[in-house]
Amino acid sequence: MFKVMSSTSLPTAPLPANWPNHDWSVWQPQQECVLCFIIQDGRVLLIEKKSGFGKGKINGPGGKVDPGETTLAAAIRETVEEVCVTPTDLSEAGELRFQFADGYAMRCRVFRANGFTGTPTETDEAKPFWAEADAIPFDAMWQDDRYWFPALLERHPFLACFAFDGDTMLTKHLEIDAA
Repeated sequence: MFKVMSSTSLPTAPLPANWPNHDWSVWQPQQECVLCFIIQDGRVLLIEKKSGFGKGKINGPGGKVDPGETTLAAAIRETVEEVCVTPTDLSEAGELRFQFADGYAMRCRVFRANGFTGTPTETDEAKPFWAEADAIPFDAMWQDDRYWFPALLERHPFLACFAFDGDTMLTKHLEIDAA
């Protein structure tokens, strides 16, 4: 059972007019996406995003789910494309929902991988690096990451919902299964 850990509105900008009452129970995404975090020996494989959505931020490999593709297949494909490794022993860790003030709405399935094959290699899309699990560079990441990332590391399923205006987080709602 999920327990609501935090729900906050931050009065920094108005929410989109077409998103009545920012009700997450009726919210619908326009885009399905994935993130994949390889966690091994107390370290997390992260990337510096070099192009596309989130350029310049630190994150995990990921991207859009192609038509007809499962989220698991997309997580593996995106990791191979971005850092030249194939994640192994994957499990879905949680779900992120993002509503942007410009109307863009994205659902992101987050995967955790306990292993991989290959050698992390820089590509046109991403520069990979290892970070100690207790030293995640949250200041260089999206503002929401600091709220749900601990649940990922502790293997607690989560549902997290965020509204953003550009890079500025407007609201957050976090549910964690701490059982």
